[in-house]
Amino acid sequence: MEHAEDAGVYRLRADLAIIQTVDFFTPIVDDPYTFGQIAVTNALSDVYAMGGRPLTALNIVCFPIRKMDVKILREIGGHSVEDDEPKYGLSVTGVIHPEKVLFNRGAKPGDRLILTKPLGTGIVSTALKGGEADPALVARAVACMTTLNRKAAELMMETAGVHACTDVTGFGFLGHALEMIEGSETSMRIRASSVPFFPEVRALVEEGTIPGGLIRNREFREKQIEIGPDCPDWLVDILFDPQTAGGLLIALPEAAAEGLLRKMHVAGIAEAAIVGEVTAAPAGKILVE
Repeated sequence: MEHAEDAGVYRLRADLAIIQTVDFFTPIVDDPYTFGQIAVTNALSDVYAMGGRPLTALNIVCFPIRKMDVKILREIGGHSVEDDEPKYGLSVTGVIHPEKVLFNRGAKPGDRLILTKPLGTGIVSTALKGGEADPALVARAVACMTTLNRKAAELMMETAGVHACTDVTGFGFLGHALEMIEGSETSMRIRASSVPFFPEVRALVEEGTIPGGLIRNREFREKQIEIGPDCPDWLVDILFDPQTAGGLLIALPEAAAEGLLRKMHVAGIAEAAIVGEVTAAPAGKILVE
């Protein structure tokens, strides 16, 4: 709890531990089946972020059974509790060797940071709710949110020297990056121009189409962030955008990072990028250049 880890880990024996997590939320797309896929991807991501292998999952559904057609519930899936609006997610159990668990802390000065998915899904979801989203952009965002972090996690676990990992979700890229260095003597330098995002979200941000969570993320963390003069406000907003089923943020030595990135690109994780590095000072802060 002290370090806001992605999931709970319980050691069963010297060579086996279980990873447990739960996550559920309200719909962010109109199609119920797609919503179910996104929720599954999002819930599984916590296990992948710790280096684990998911084994089982239990559905959690809240549903307004008196207001909506039960066919919609069947499309989403799972057992239900009556509620005023739909909510869906999963409780996931995975396994891992206790000595191979990755935490969202432990990054060392000199480490490079790899982000495996583009940012902007929160902004796209807000635009969709407002009827302002381009269908092609929505399709790309949905494809991103329904892509498992499994392959990225497998390649990560095959790479020696990984020091820390987390998945980028509701606190946004910068919020989760700060979690990785809180309480430590390290800091980060982020190269904003290297961070992958959906290009179309720039116009949405400049038009004022941003989720409330983005504003809360920025207000909560802005005192720990130093923004360089060459980083525009619209890009800073994207870095705070709350993600659903976002990518992994991985800290590892420079040579290992270059090798892992090449493997990810070969495996089809095309937008993975080295987005910054871990530094020694000022402790607990991030410089965005």
